[in-house]
Amino acid sequence: MEKVVTIGLDIAKSVFQLHGVNSNGDAVLRRQLKRARMLPFFAKLPPCLIGIEACNNSHYWARGH
Repeated sequence: MEKVVTIGLDIAKSVFQLHGVNSNGDAVLRRQLKRARMLPFFAKLPPCLIGIEACNNSHYWARGH
């Protein structure tokens, strides 16, 4: 996978939608992940900027849960 520098994360109750771009702004990642796969996925990903949808759940995930 090409290096992802920014990820947009649309959170939901059980399925999360990810959209990642490289340094040129080209889409290099589009994926749906179930809740149980979220943390393992991000644990393997190099550090990058993550924009989380602004709703009540986003505050929970932003705190690292």
